[in-house]
Amino acid sequence: FWRTMDKLGKEIPLEAPWDAPHAEEWDKMTMKELINKICWTKSAKEFATFFVNVNVTSEPHEVSALWFLWYVRQCGGTARIFSITNGGQERKFKGGSGQISEKIMERLKGRVKLERPVVRIDQTGDNVIVETLNHEIYEGKYVISAIPPILTTKIHYKPELPSKRNQLIQRLPMGCVIKCMVYYREAFWERKGYCGSFIIEDEESPIGITIDDTKPDGSFPAIMGFFPPFFFFLILFSYRKKKICEAYAKAMGMEEALHPVHYEEKNWTMEQYSGGCYTAYFPPGIMYSYGRIIRQPIDRIYFAGTETATQWSGYMEGAVQAGERAAREVLHRMGRISVNEIWMPEPESKDVPARPFTTTFWERNLPSVPGLLCLLSSTVCFTSVAAAGLFAYKKGLLIRN
Repeated sequence: FWRTMDKLGKEIPLEAPWDAPHAEEWDKMTMKELINKICWTKSAKEFATFFVNVNVTSEPHEVSALWFLWYVRQCGGTARIFSITNGGQERKFKGGSGQISEKIMERLKGRVKLERPVVRIDQTGDNVIVETLNHEIYEGKYVISAIPPILTTKIHYKPELPSKRNQLIQRLPMGCVIKCMVYYREAFWERKGYCGSFIIEDEESPIGITIDDTKPDGSFPAIMGFFPPFFFFLILFSYRKKKICEAYAKAMGMEEALHPVHYEEKNWTMEQYSGGCYTAYFPPGIMYSYGRIIRQPIDRIYFAGTETATQWSGYMEGAVQAGERAAREVLHRMGRISVNEIWMPEPESKDVPARPFTTTFWERNLPSVPGLLCLLSSTVCFTSVAAAGLFAYKKGLLIRN
């Protein structure tokens, strides 16, 4: 499954997935249809479904195959996006990633205005007029919108948005997930040599994947898990903690998991100004028809946000790339930089380099079920022809020179 995903993904241009050779065909297909096409066993289909759930907090029948193949590819491929060590889930910020926004805000010295939801953007005059919910008015030469596309439908525009932009932003829902933190007195799982990261393949478990979230100094031992979408609305809040602890105890074979000292959760679907998590997803048929609109400016409005990134879209890295690209687009419009400077490649991290993954011979060459059947049918065919030839020769049906 992973090999096939990576192979198909290589056909898709990062900056323009809608231009891929099979873009229209793959975009009409759901990931569920693609999974059923390339996975032959129950285990493979269950893992492939889980792989979609975990990475984009959506069900395979909800997302476009073209979009998901692109999403995995622009995160470095299947191994990179799924791995903790040397992968997308490897690092945390000591003190929390919220510090990034806070420290940027400090450097801007009072110029960042919080709790000002934008309700109107007017481009009809010399300046762009931005009005907030509490009726404050701001003016500027340009606007950069960095919110999820579907939330831009809450804003009134003058003049109205172009029809294709209007259609796009109504068609990109947010993912659906609850982030759950279970705290314990000690990291008891380490006594068994466990790292605290589990993939739980159990239909009764509300959690599919966990990561150890203990602080770097060993304080506040915790296991973080994510409610996948199919469990989301089935379990009441009061029941979630109990079900999660039971799942952890069963997975680890350790009764200590039943006795947490604290439980915390974040229901991202209740956030009015995100609408869900981790990112917006493309349902079937949308990327090929409307995807090229995602980064196109509308006069003096430019678009950032992680959904517009071409590397690590859906992640913080994607948000940074998109913000810098949108800022450079404005600088180019102002005549400050050339068009060639808009798309500046991100330098490779010296502190956290992306090391190549090592794979075994069998991981690279073990045939898939269709490949194995082809091999067997070829062998059977060759044996049958050889047997028929030998039979004909013995019966004198073949003339030997």
